[in-house]
Amino acid sequence: MSAAGTTEEFWAGTRAPLNEATGLDPAAYTSDEFFAAEQRQLFGRAWVVVGSAPDVAAPGRMLVRQVGERSVVITRGTDGVLRGFLNSCRHRGTELAESDCDVAGTIRCPYHRWGYGLDGALVATPFFDDIPREEFDPADHGLIPVRIDTWGVLLFACLSHETAPLRDWLGDLPARMAGYELDGWRVQETRSIEIEANWKLISENFQEYYHLTWIHPELAKVSRVKDHYRYQGAGMYCGQTTTPVSGDERDDWLVLPAAAGLDESDEVSGRFVALFPNVLLSVLPNHVFVIQLDPTSPGQTTERCTFFLPPSTAAVSDDDMTSTLTFWFDVNGEDVGIVERGQRGLTRGAVPPGPLAPRFEEPLHRFHNMLADCMTLPTLASLSVPAGDDGSPESRLGTDINPHPPTIDL
Repeated sequence: MSAAGTTEEFWAGTRAPLNEATGLDPAAYTSDEFFAAEQRQLFGRAWVVVGSAPDVAAPGRMLVRQVGERSVVITRGTDGVLRGFLNSCRHRGTELAESDCDVAGTIRCPYHRWGYGLDGALVATPFFDDIPREEFDPADHGLIPVRIDTWGVLLFACLSHETAPLRDWLGDLPARMAGYELDGWRVQETRSIEIEANWKLISENFQEYYHLTWIHPELAKVSRVKDHYRYQGAGMYCGQTTTPVSGDERDDWLVLPAAAGLDESDEVSGRFVALFPNVLLSVLPNHVFVIQLDPTSPGQTTERCTFFLPPSTAAVSDDDMTSTLTFWFDVNGEDVGIVERGQRGLTRGAVPPGPLAPRFEEPLHRFHNMLADCMTLPTLASLSVPAGDDGSPESRLGTDINPHPPTIDL
């Protein structure tokens, strides 16, 4: 069986029905060969979250992001259009920028000062025409485009021109979360954490609440096991919701004012969505916590944590954010510890994959099958977006009926 995971044989346990399925082979978390294939087959072709939409809200700001094996620059033109390009000059391939920067109206190569407009067009070639080349046309040598799109507070990039548009990738998620009006939310705080674990372990940990009671005793007071329900429609994501968002013992998530205009379900619930492949989205009535996962090796992930507040909330001081931030990072620290332990176990023990718990780990089964599709398909043009729950007792997998169901599920 290939450790690269590009054949169906590798995914036999994943392709089995939920009540027969197993987790992934340890090689999926530890193998350099699998990691390299994953960078090409998944991150090189999927819609990948690369930052926050407000990071490039105005012309003149240029972001530098790694997408799979490629470096990408992202700008917004004076026409308001968001564009992405490979981070490589069309003259001799020099890297255009090392990190985020301001470029005013021209992207300049530092080597020979070739210049490109914010639309990627080649606009300057100093001294190049001292001896003219008759066949040279600047229009043929603009920057190589990369697909860029946004949804709400999230900024996406996709290296493949065969993959379906972002709206197809997201499925019903924009409609499901329309009431939050996430386009207008603003960045309040950003931090980065280096984690010694594979990115999939971090996502899987977020997707299930099987571990909640033992790993997060304080979180269990505001996100109780009995208050978890399904929140999963058609789209490349796994979801759950907590209703009500807080128990009787703690209200750390509710100290800030709620966003204006929420409906009865949104204002009492927390939405927790693992958007495939690399973002973990926690949407509360008064704030949004986004974790972007950037894999750097099989056993190393950079976790970029960003907090957003709604436009209806006035400026919030650091002191006013303390309770919310402290609670989140305490919980996140508990998750970091256990996923790093999971990575050590998979690396040093490498035991065969065990059975999934249907009641709690169906999202992992869904996630693993999305991963299997991306790793084995010759092109993501033929990718099938998974269907959602139908509200039946069977699809609820042991959860009760949500007392405050989202409007989309009614």
